[in-house]
Amino acid sequence: MRIGVPKEIKNHEYRVGMTPAAVRELTARGHEVFVQTEAGEGIGLHDEMYARVGARILATAEEVFAGADMIVKVKEPQPVEIARLKPGQTLFTYLHLAPDPEQTQALLVSGAICIAYETVTDARGGLPLLSPMSEVAGRMSIQAGAHSLEIAQGGRGMLLGGVPGVPAAKVVVLGGGVVGTNAARMAMGMEAHVTVLDISLHTLYQLDLRFGAALNTIYSTIDTIEEHVTAADLVIGGVLLPGAAAPKLITRKMVSQMKKGSVIVDVAIDQGGCAETSHATTHADPTYVVDGVVHYAVANMPGAVARTSTFALNNATLPFTIALAEKGAEEAMKANAHLRAGLNVYKNTLTYKAVAEAQGLPFKSAESVLGL
Repeated sequence: MRIGVPKEIKNHEYRVGMTPAAVRELTARGHEVFVQTEAGEGIGLHDEMYARVGARILATAEEVFAGADMIVKVKEPQPVEIARLKPGQTLFTYLHLAPDPEQTQALLVSGAICIAYETVTDARGGLPLLSPMSEVAGRMSIQAGAHSLEIAQGGRGMLLGGVPGVPAAKVVVLGGGVVGTNAARMAMGMEAHVTVLDISLHTLYQLDLRFGAALNTIYSTIDTIEEHVTAADLVIGGVLLPGAAAPKLITRKMVSQMKKGSVIVDVAIDQGGCAETSHATTHADPTYVVDGVVHYAVANMPGAVARTSTFALNNATLPFTIALAEKGAEEAMKANAHLRAGLNVYKNTLTYKAVAEAQGLPFKSAESVLGL
């Protein structure tokens, strides 16, 4: 198979779809890999490193898309990239379609086979290609939140862990999954007062076993969200409904009742955000203020630590990339139900129910379009 790795073009996005080590695994199996020049330059993965392991370096994204059977990326394709997709070509990347009808329609028109990292599953019911970036984003959310609490950033002027004689900041984490667990761990490490809310008693039990009395665990209801969010100094939005639009747990009214200079870091922004006042921002301009509350809602948070993120992501995606290259997209998905769960668009057909429900569109199951 011919595999293309274009340079990412989203704002301040320096991650790359494949590392040289990943490329070597594919070329060693007899596959061709086309890498756009300087695709990994921002994180020290130079063209010569790719060429050394058998990649062919191409000058432009147009050449990469034109020559490849499968495109391996990191972030959702931008409009100019979607225009380069060919009917029947495989796209393997993050998509986050539910809150993005424009991208959905454009991919449907493209005729490509689009497999989303964030909906690929595993035998334990997890999301193995989303988890590495959720770990990074969860940990980063506390860094971003702590910085945003500084006076110069519009925050309350609070040190997350306080100092002797001065109370620590109250950190409230919505969602006890991968993002929430990592956020809570970092916040506790900085000696903040941390509360996690979740609708799963099992999740809360596991968090309690892991962290003990250092962490407050609360069952999530409208009442408890309102109570804890309005009293918080820093709120981390880490809720996830796989492949679906994030639920709007933080209402505009709650935001208006929060303390002036408090901060919301909406990690769920890739799926539309969990606050009614959230809209996506960039690393170049990461925050804005609503009712005196600082909102940090960067849609590609792990891109700020692009080297760590790239290697973590490649560790997870490589087995699936190899399977797609060895068998072809259709046969690979027929053989592996977990990879098949990643299929969001098959040629001109939407194949993911949560996206269809979010946008009011018809869909067919992955099994039906693949003839299973």
